[in-house]
Amino acid sequence: MSALTPVLTGYADERNAAEEAARRPAPFQPKLTSIILATYNERELIADTIRGIFEHVTGEVEVIVVDDDSPDQTWKQVAEIGDDRVKVIRRVATRGLASAFNRGIIESRGDVVGWMDADMCMPPSLLPEMIRRLQDAEVVVGSRYAPGGSDNRHALRVFASRLINRFAGLVLGYGIRDYDSGFVVLRRSVFDRVSIIPTGYGAYFIEFLFTCRRKGLRVTEVGYAFRDRAVGVSKSAPSLLRFFWTGMGYVTRILTARFRRID
Repeated sequence: MSALTPVLTGYADERNAAEEAARRPAPFQPKLTSIILATYNERELIADTIRGIFEHVTGEVEVIVVDDDSPDQTWKQVAEIGDDRVKVIRRVATRGLASAFNRGIIESRGDVVGWMDADMCMPPSLLPEMIRRLQDAEVVVGSRYAPGGSDNRHALRVFASRLINRFAGLVLGYGIRDYDSGFVVLRRSVFDRVSIIPTGYGAYFIEFLFTCRRKGLRVTEVGYAFRDRAVGVSKSAPSLLRFFWTGMGYVTRILTARFRRID
């Protein structure tokens, strides 16, 4: 063996290591996180939700509350918080969950953007772990049905949700367990490739996740325990008629998403 062999081998190892480091994606280092809350009659819980977000999310954070002119004046409650990090948008004569989140996305400035329910059913304490997972994915979903997750609502609502998710999984694929979660953080760059369709209640989220996966974006799920709201009235209280019509709407949009042409 030549005396130069160890030297040449060491040089080759260093070069390979340098090439591997160059190929490795740069760490994702967000400067600002934007969390969007869509509200309608959430006066009793909105302050606790906002407080929880600021308590758990480190670094620069903004909270954008999009309120559909709540009769209980949720919008006024938010304005009275008096925190420059909180922006409230009061929409008059306009209602809808998906369109409210879409308005919040437009108004947001963060390189991490997320949205969640405003009634403390989705824990703000999960946000740091979800944001951390953005190192290895473009989209991170808080999931009731991923390992470690659970759904502790009324039995009819749990049944309906599991049925819709099973159907979405069969038709759309990609192994997503909680297609209609509605609890998410993502890199802002996602919106360069995918936009939400701002109509309806929860089906928009199924379409959004499916389109992300079809376009090659990485989606990962983090399990959490979803608990029904302790105060106030749910916007989707159990009802056989609501179950039927909402379910049919979900089925229609799932099938439409499956066969829609993606540009």
